[in-house]
Amino acid sequence: MALIQISEPGQAPEPHERRQAVGIDLGTTNSLVAAVRSSGPEVLSDEQGKTLVPSIVNYGENGIVFTGDSARQRSVSDPLNTLISTKRMLGRDMNDLDGLGLHLPYDFDKHDGGMPLIKTRIGLVSPIQASAEILGAMAMRAEKALGSQLDGAVITVPAYFDDAQRQATKDAASLAGIRVLRLLNEPTAAAIAYGLEKADEGIIAVYDLGGGTFDISILKLSRGVFQVLATGGDSALGGDDFDILIADWILGELQIDSVLDPHKRRELIEVACEAKVALTKLDMVDVSFSGWSGKLTREAMEKLIKPLMEKTLRSCRRTLRDAGLKSDEVNDVVLVGGPTRMPIVQHDVSEFFGRQALSAINPDHVVALGAALQAEILVGNQSTDNLLLLDVLPLSLGVETMGGLVEKIIHRNTTIPVSRAQDFTTFKDGQTAMVIHVMQGERELSNDCRSLARFTLKDIPSMTAGAAKIRVTYQVDADGLLSVSARDMVSAVEASIEVKPSYGLAESDITEMLKDSQKNSRADVAARALREQQVDADRMIEDLGSALRHDADLLDTSEVEKLRALMFELKDMRASCTDHRLLSEKIKEVGEASEFFAAKRMNASIKSALVGRDLDEME
Repeated sequence: MALIQISEPGQAPEPHERRQAVGIDLGTTNSLVAAVRSSGPEVLSDEQGKTLVPSIVNYGENGIVFTGDSARQRSVSDPLNTLISTKRMLGRDMNDLDGLGLHLPYDFDKHDGGMPLIKTRIGLVSPIQASAEILGAMAMRAEKALGSQLDGAVITVPAYFDDAQRQATKDAASLAGIRVLRLLNEPTAAAIAYGLEKADEGIIAVYDLGGGTFDISILKLSRGVFQVLATGGDSALGGDDFDILIADWILGELQIDSVLDPHKRRELIEVACEAKVALTKLDMVDVSFSGWSGKLTREAMEKLIKPLMEKTLRSCRRTLRDAGLKSDEVNDVVLVGGPTRMPIVQHDVSEFFGRQALSAINPDHVVALGAALQAEILVGNQSTDNLLLLDVLPLSLGVETMGGLVEKIIHRNTTIPVSRAQDFTTFKDGQTAMVIHVMQGERELSNDCRSLARFTLKDIPSMTAGAAKIRVTYQVDADGLLSVSARDMVSAVEASIEVKPSYGLAESDITEMLKDSQKNSRADVAARALREQQVDADRMIEDLGSALRHDADLLDTSEVEKLRALMFELKDMRASCTDHRLLSEKIKEVGEASEFFAAKRMNASIKSALVGRDLDEME
C-alpha cells in the first residue's frame, strides 16, 4: 500500500520545496534585490557581477524602455526622457516639486488627483510607473538568479514615508506584478541584517543616509522583539544633495550664473558625483567640466556639505527626544546608505552618539539583506517566532470635530499594526448624516493639520442632539496604510474608506508640522480651549432656542424675555470673546438661569406620558 503525502495548511507539500521570496531595496539612487540561499542572505547580481542597479528609467525610441546602467548611459544624451530620482516624487503633489531641490529638467503635466506626470516620447509617465519599471527589473533579476517565479517580496521604504508615499510604493509593485508581503522600514531592515535581534535587549540607532532620503530610527530590542520607539528624517536630503553642492561649487569656480541646459546639467551632476565618491578614499581629486579643470580637496568638500550633516544630526537629536532618550543610552549605531562611507559621516555620527558606528556590512547592501531575511519568514520558509517587528506611526491620525477641532484617535509613534475606536455623537436635533473628516498632524485645529480623506455616514436615525452613538474606528496595517469606518451603534448603518491620500505631503512638511506643534503648543492649547467653549456655547444656544420654540408657553412673558436676552448675550460673547474662561462663565450663567425651564419641560413631559394611564397598565 502506498503512502499519501500530506502537508500542513499553508506549507509546501514537498519537504524540500521552498517558496521564493526576496527583499527589494527600492532606492532613490540605486536599487537592489537580495534573497536567502543555502549560505544565508545575499544580494543577487547580474551576469557582470554588478549588484547595484541605478534607479533610472529611459524611454527610448519605438517604445523601448531601458532601466539601470543602460538608462544611465542615455541620461546625458537624452535627459528629458531619462527619469532619475523618481522615488522622491512618489506620493507627491505637483506643487511640492519646486521645494524638493531636485533640479529636474522634465516637462510636467498634472493628473486630476494632483500626481505629477512627466512628458516623455511615449507619453505621460507617473513616478509610480517609472518605479514599477525599476521594481520589474529587480523581479526579473531575482527570477533569473533563483530559477523560478517569485512568491512575494518585502519592499523597503524610508521609515518616515507617509500614507501617500507608502501607497504609491505598493501601487508601483502591483503594476510590476509583484506580490508585496510587507513594506518594511529601511532602518529596521538594516538592524535585522546585522543580527542585532539576537541580543537580549538594547537601544539601536539606525542612521540611514541614502542618495535621496535621510532617516533616523530609534529601535528598542527586548527578547527578540523589535519596536521602533521613534522615527525622524528628511526625504528631501541625501547624497544627491551633496552632488548638487559640489556642482554649484564647480559653477562658482567657472563663474557661470546662467542656467545650464538639461544635457550640461546632467553632465555636471555626474562629474560632481564622481568627485564625491573618489574623495571617500582620496584627499584630493582633479575635476574638469566644460573646458575647466581644477582640484577639489576632501577638506573643501566636507566644508561644503557640513550644513547638511548638521541638519541630519539635528534630526537625530529630535528623534532621541521623541523616544525619551539621551545619546549615551544608545547601545549600537548602524550606518546605512552609500554616502555613509564618507569619513565625515562616520566621524560626525560616531562623535554624536559617543560610540563607533557599525559599518562592517556593505552599507549599500544592508537594507536589502535585512529585507530578504524578513521575506524568508513572511513567505513561510522560517518560523515567525524568529523575529517580531513593531513599527510606529510618524504622525498622529485624528478626526475633525465640531468647531474645527481635531480629536486624535491614534497618536504619533504608536506601534503598528493598531486599531483604535472612539465614540462621537450628533450636534443638532434630527441630524441624520455625519461627515467624517480624517486628519493627520500634531496641531489642535483642523486648519493646521493635513486633510487625508472625507466620507459621509448617512441614514442615522433622527434623534435629539447627543442621543446618537457613532463609533469611529481607525485601523493601520503593518505597512502603515489606514482604513477608517464609522458605525451608528443603534441602527448599525456603517460607512468606511481606505485612505489613499492626495499626493500633497512632502517630508519637509512633516518636519515642519512637528516643529509647528512644538513651537505653537501653548497657543494651540489656548485656541483649543476657546474653540471648545465656542462649541459648548453653540450647543447651549441651539438647545435653548429649540426649547423656547417648542415650549415657551410653559413660561410667562418676563421669563421668556429674560432667557432670550441671556441667549443673545451669549451669542454676542461667543462671536467676540477671546478668553475661554470668560466664555465658560457666561455659559454657566445661562445654564443656571435656564435650569427652572428645563425642570418645567421635564415635568410637562412626564405628565403627558402619564395621561390616561392607570396603575394596572403601568405595572
